Amino acid sequence: MFLYALGLYRRDALTEARRSLGRAPLAAGFGGLVASAAVALLPPPLGGPGSPILFAIAVPCFTAAGFTARAIVFALQRRGAFRRRLLVIGAGRRAWDLVWLLRKEGRTPVYDIAIVHDPAMGEVDPRLATDPANHILPAAAGFLAAAQRFRADQVVVAPDERRGMAMRDLLACRTAGFPVAEYLGFLENEIGRVDLKRLELGWLLYADGFAAGPLDHVLKRALDIGVSLAVLLLTSPILLAAAAVVKLGDGGPVLYRQERVTRGGRVFRIMKLRTMRVDAERAGAVWAAERDPRVTRAGRLLRRSRIDELPQLFNVLNGDMSFVGPRPERPEFTRELATKLPLYNERHLVRAGLTGWAQVNYPYGASLDDARSKLSYDLYYVKNAGVLFDLLIILQTFRVVLWPSGVR
Repeated sequence: MFLYALGLYRRDALTEARRSLGRAPLAAGFGGLVASAAVALLPPPLGGPGSPILFAIAVPCFTAAGFTARAIVFALQRRGAFRRRLLVIGAGRRAWDLVWLLRKEGRTPVYDIAIVHDPAMGEVDPRLATDPANHILPAAAGFLAAAQRFRADQVVVAPDERRGMAMRDLLACRTAGFPVAEYLGFLENEIGRVDLKRLELGWLLYADGFAAGPLDHVLKRALDIGVSLAVLLLTSPILLAAAAVVKLGDGGPVLYRQERVTRGGRVFRIMKLRTMRVDAERAGAVWAAERDPRVTRAGRLLRRSRIDELPQLFNVLNGDMSFVGPRPERPEFTRELATKLPLYNERHLVRAGLTGWAQVNYPYGASLDDARSKLSYDLYYVKNAGVLFDLLIILQTFRVVLWPSGVR
């Protein structure tokens, strides 16, 4: 759990040995502490007072096991293991987007890509043709022959023009044992977000997702309450100390209440520890800037450590927010973004969250481009929401708290 929570199964940890090996001892330490605490609470002979000895043995053993496993993985990668062989149908702009996004964000560290193109599918994107890493195969022999020749693990259909495409050839690929996937669905699963650039409403309408039922809502609410109470109990001394620091700093109010938008477009008042000057918004609502001069000295520390967000746990208990969901925006920004970004209001199909899929995958953003990128993650979450997904996001939030990036 702690290996996952600290990001050691993410793409960057699988490609950067220093990051992966550097975090393994920390994961081992947390794992040893939890295991020792659990054993100390269990009655003999299952547990007892021997937890310090267990911790002393567990941490070096866990660390050695983590180092060994990752050393083996990196050695196998250098020998060409864990590579996925993709046969892409089409060589236009959509195929270029696919190749570029997979190599930048795909969950597999390395992709071997071959491209089959027919002039009926549109023009060849010159960026694909000039990259020697892309193998462009002739379409004359058919898709099945190309898949067999390349020994493809997956066939991805990504032409700019689908009319006239040889559907029987694609069916032959599938019946011969080559999985066939459509561009948008395949890319969504590989990069963990919805590609807004090539999004088609027809695909979104017929694709799997948006299937949460009454039981899912009950379980999610139970998870919200349970996790929020547990976090409040564990962090109450920190919250009280931070509140005292804010009060002593300039004598102003400790809490800052601000209107935000949650499920169904409903406006509520979010609670945060105040991190800006009392008169920070006398000129109106504005995006937070890099090294914002309105932030107080104590506020910078509270923001970087995310302690200023803790009062939002009361919003979660009150039902205005969920523990996991799209981050709530201010009504002024929501109205503006809804006119510029397609499907922006669809992020309000679920409650706003204290943490979310966008927050564990994308740094803090305060611009239209940042909002577009975060929306791609928020739509993925709304489409695939579930209690198990929430638990995975909560675990990954641990990494974001320990290594904050882009906080303003």
